[in-house]
Amino acid sequence: MIKGGRRLQGEVFISGAKNASAAILPAAVLSDEPVVIENVPNISDTDCAIKILMRLGADVKMINRSTLRIDPRRVTSHTVEYDLAKNMRSSYYFLGALLGKLGCADVSLPGGCDLGPRPIDQHIKGFHALNAVDTTEGGMVHLRTEHLSGGKVDFDVVTVGATINVMLAACKADGLTVLENAAKEPHVVDLANFLNSMGADIMGAGTDVIKIRGVERLHGTQYSIIPDQIEAGTFMVMAAATEGDVLIRGIIPKHLESITVKLQKIGVQVEEYDDSIRVIGGGRLQKANVKTMPHPGFPTDMQPQITTLLAMAEGTSIVTEGVSDSRFKYVNELRRMGADISVDGKVAVVQGIGRLKGAPVKADDLRAGAAMIIAGLAAEGVTEIENIHFIDRGYENIEKKLSALGADIRRVGAPEDTALQQAR
Repeated sequence: MIKGGRRLQGEVFISGAKNASAAILPAAVLSDEPVVIENVPNISDTDCAIKILMRLGADVKMINRSTLRIDPRRVTSHTVEYDLAKNMRSSYYFLGALLGKLGCADVSLPGGCDLGPRPIDQHIKGFHALNAVDTTEGGMVHLRTEHLSGGKVDFDVVTVGATINVMLAACKADGLTVLENAAKEPHVVDLANFLNSMGADIMGAGTDVIKIRGVERLHGTQYSIIPDQIEAGTFMVMAAATEGDVLIRGIIPKHLESITVKLQKIGVQVEEYDDSIRVIGGGRLQKANVKTMPHPGFPTDMQPQITTLLAMAEGTSIVTEGVSDSRFKYVNELRRMGADISVDGKVAVVQGIGRLKGAPVKADDLRAGAAMIIAGLAAEGVTEIENIHFIDRGYENIEKKLSALGADIRRVGAPEDTALQQAR
């Protein structure tokens, strides 16, 4: 429940990156010793990953609210069932991790947010290059290899998921693996740094060619996950939408460059510091054209948020989705709040209306939920958001962080006990 119209002011600290954590937690099973992972976001996707790790046989302990100790030495199961995988898209990273560790993997096709078809054909293409064979039966992907060996993979499209999955398996493959047309996102680099800290030999992460020379063993490590660029970007838009003045701390400004540039074009003041960004709203919001692209382009995970801001700007803006399918389902909810947006395929035409009005809405997925919060914070009146379990997938203590900035927001209903709490 949000009562809109309050100007956000103050400081907010950004949690660890959801997308990096989603890859690094499965990667922990590749180690031959315990690992300690810091700056882990306290979100429901983390909870799901912990449940999977424990079901596989890993011992997971929570050292403090953002630090996990994972001992994978007793991981002998290679099966991730649907009841665990259904709520988390990135559960498919256990394919690469288990294939690298055990030479076999049985993982249910991924769940998570419904953003249209999510084929894993590029993942399978990569696994084939490493001498693995696959079958799919009853919604389960089965991978097997007699000898995991390096190979060359030229991805047909830029794909973060396949880049990460093949990188995980290739760490333990015999010989050299070369990934061409690889994804360059910050969380791809973070995963490579984590694996290298355990003794992996990965070069070129952050470029479109990644080379992995397989090793026999990976040792323990202590590693801190990068801050979440999408959470930071979401708070940047929240500050702009509420004409606020917010210092966003604990971030890497370079990861936010595409968002910063677009906000400045819209008329928002953005000041960069070493590990923080200050966003000052209050001026007239101007129209802008946005096209999502793979990194370093504007991130698809920020598209609903920026579209919501443009719904309050002057003039006509064009938003083009260049990465995901079915990213515009949230538009119907914004229309309930008065937004004037028309969608044709992957293009949205946004006629700015100035001020939105509170209404009952729902979150269709994680980033759509963030967009509803932005709309509610800026709207006149009260906004009630349903399906907030999607929001909990990627934003840690979102209502507490916003309340500390002056928002009138409250959660109705308490969350259930989680594996994170059990790990304590």
